[in-house]
Amino acid sequence: MATRRIIVIGGGAAGFFAAITAAETNPAAVVELWEATAQPLAKVRVSGGGRCNVTHACFEPRELVKHYPRGGRELLGLLHTFGPRETVAWFATRGVTLKTEGDGRMFPVTDDSATIVTCLREAAARAGVRVRERTAVSGLVRRDETGRARARMADCHLMGDTWAEADAGGGWVVSGGEGMAEEWDAVVLATGGARGAGRVPLAAGLGHTIEAPVPSLFTFKIEDARLMGLAGLSVPCAATQVLGTKLRETGPVLVTHWGLSGPGILKLSAWGARELAAQDYRFEVGVNWRGEMRVEEVRARLAGLRTSAARRQVAGAGPEGVPARLWERLAAAAGTPAGATWSGVSNELIQALTTQVAAGVFAVSGQSTNKEEFVTCGGVRLREVDFRRMESRLAPGLFLAGEVLDIDGVTGGFNFQAAWTTGFLAGRAAAGC
Repeated sequence: MATRRIIVIGGGAAGFFAAITAAETNPAAVVELWEATAQPLAKVRVSGGGRCNVTHACFEPRELVKHYPRGGRELLGLLHTFGPRETVAWFATRGVTLKTEGDGRMFPVTDDSATIVTCLREAAARAGVRVRERTAVSGLVRRDETGRARARMADCHLMGDTWAEADAGGGWVVSGGEGMAEEWDAVVLATGGARGAGRVPLAAGLGHTIEAPVPSLFTFKIEDARLMGLAGLSVPCAATQVLGTKLRETGPVLVTHWGLSGPGILKLSAWGARELAAQDYRFEVGVNWRGEMRVEEVRARLAGLRTSAARRQVAGAGPEGVPARLWERLAAAAGTPAGATWSGVSNELIQALTTQVAAGVFAVSGQSTNKEEFVTCGGVRLREVDFRRMESRLAPGLFLAGEVLDIDGVTGGFNFQAAWTTGFLAGRAAAGC
């Protein structure tokens, strides 16, 4: 029997996991991973602020899938096979211990993403995977059983399509630069999201429908005097909502040079990715800096300061839970006179202060990436994939993993878990199991 040849296209988290799994599942197979850039696993290296949020400590699949705006239903069955528990064990058997932080995020105990990058590269080398860097794929042709079938070829560089003739026989012909063309029995497509050229045209060229890619997990660009100069300030629990929609979240909010970020904002961006893109990222976001505290309770507590802090200046004695520097800005925005003390605060000013604290409105005028990370929603339409094997329903022998699929999660390690899960299933199936 001829040796099985498996190619993985894309050197990110899902691609490496698929290649390692394929090689470990079928040690006799030839497994190669082609990466177009000189830096495989670049996104792993910068993720989590350079610490790599590997997964999330949520070990019940039905709870875990609630963190995926798109793809949760399809992932449910897969997570019973390879979920966070299996991820933790996989890294542990390769010498990497993960730790759980208070919010459930899991990182290597080294707090260094290089630990994960090194682990994946060493695991690939031990399994016999050949990693070819600076090797872009220009064409992917599926051979037809009938002999001289016409096969569509996606051009990564031109974002267009050409046509090529395929010889008789099963499997694939994968083309690279300088006229290179090699034959493979199985292809795993793990080219990532839609940032930049060459991400989804290969799948589209084989007949797959591509859900329009738009950014997910992005910060809100806001130019507002209440936030100017406060970059780095964090509120541990704030309630946020996109006004005029059903989009609501609660969580930490961070003030940045751009505007607002943090989990409370990033979750909004993930769940509202398409809706906010349709608005061209121009909308209003409401913020309750006291989290789930009701407006009436915020008003009562502020009114109580007229007695408990009667002699103190309003700008210097804010309510519990609101950082002092932020409170100064909110008090000024409410129209608090300079030097005013709590004993002289009117009911009208109490109402204005309440609005600033519990129902502040900020105009969003754009979006930007979360640090150097980038997640997209969009990709190959999910109903065109057999999730039992991560195999294309349109092109047998083509397996898909990671962000090339229309799957994305909120911040917290969920996107990496989707990469490990789909990469594992795709690699195992590509190996012939």
